[in-house]
Amino acid sequence: MKSSNSENPALFSKGFLQNPYPAYSQLREMDPVHQVRFPDGQLGWLVTRYEDAVEVLKDPRFIKDISKLYDGSMDQMSVFTQNMLFSDPPDHKRLRGLAQKAFTPKLIAGMRNHIQEIADGLLDPLSDRSSINLIDEFAFPLPIIVICEILGVPVEDRDKFRLWSNSLIEGTSGEIGASMFDHMNQFIQYLGQWFAKVREHPGDDLISQLIAAEEEGDRLTEKELYGVVSLLIIAGHETTVNLIGNTILALLEFPEQQNLLREHPEMIPQALEESLRYNGPVEFSTSRWASEALELNGKQIRPGDLVVVSLNAANHDPAKFKNPELFDITREKSPHLAFGMGIHFCLGAPLARLEGEIAIASLLERFPDMQLNIDKSELEWRPGMIVRGVKEIPLSIQ
Repeated sequence: MKSSNSENPALFSKGFLQNPYPAYSQLREMDPVHQVRFPDGQLGWLVTRYEDAVEVLKDPRFIKDISKLYDGSMDQMSVFTQNMLFSDPPDHKRLRGLAQKAFTPKLIAGMRNHIQEIADGLLDPLSDRSSINLIDEFAFPLPIIVICEILGVPVEDRDKFRLWSNSLIEGTSGEIGASMFDHMNQFIQYLGQWFAKVREHPGDDLISQLIAAEEEGDRLTEKELYGVVSLLIIAGHETTVNLIGNTILALLEFPEQQNLLREHPEMIPQALEESLRYNGPVEFSTSRWASEALELNGKQIRPGDLVVVSLNAANHDPAKFKNPELFDITREKSPHLAFGMGIHFCLGAPLARLEGEIAIASLLERFPDMQLNIDKSELEWRPGMIVRGVKEIPLSIQ
């Protein structure tokens, strides 16, 4: 892997999707700020070392709002980018502040008993079964039910949200078809109809609060309302789905760690942090662009250059983590980057951690003998430049 090869076939191939870590190891050693053609056709820089990743995530010269550099007409998903994830100060602080109120650690901690009830309600019907699909029957419904309740959207529409979310995420693999735009339009139409209902009958949910802010005129525009709510629906469950799935896969891959966790369930929060580091649910940072000419680890970055951080590559950097290829729940507190860093640190991190703790504890207690039903090599990893997770995890549970 040499820097001159901007179209390295190993990157973003099917083999890379299955296991990107050998490629990351090569890049960190030989070309840690690597020019590459991303799956959507854009040429940019891929950052794989921890130290460089932190610099990019924290440096305000790497901006998120592409419209500051290019004509906004370039962005075909403008409604879905009118939110805090794709904005810079001062808009970022305003947009994040409106949603932050629903995700404070205190409020999230108060949801523990209710989330446990949801988990139990999903697992009870599975207890007499010999096998389950972990993603479809537990890892997906748990967080989508929770975020639907926080936002105030109908839980019974969760399969629609999953379809739309999958379509948007898989679109980042570069294979953008007509169905993706159909799903985007369906999502926007759904939100418009739901916002109309909430305006007629507001409640105490987060969407009602956001609509009130939008009607005040100076706090949230209509496009931002769509952008913030669509982000919360998608990001509000995607991270946790893959956190649960990837953690169970790691525990099955390292049975001695699973046994240790069963003997010491108080270590579940620590195990989750190690899972976030070992095979995090978000593969790459969202796009950033250089607002001015600068140097990054010896590479000359020009104004307007696209820069993407591989969070999982940074989390396997041996300069920061001892024996990074080992899943070790006894590892000391981890400064991993799974939730990002800086002003764009994941808003929903406290909720994802709580849902993950409850999910893993419940699964270990209910199904102490669970095993993967297929060979690990047969797992199908989801395409796209955002999430790292598998489509299905078939488990034998007795």
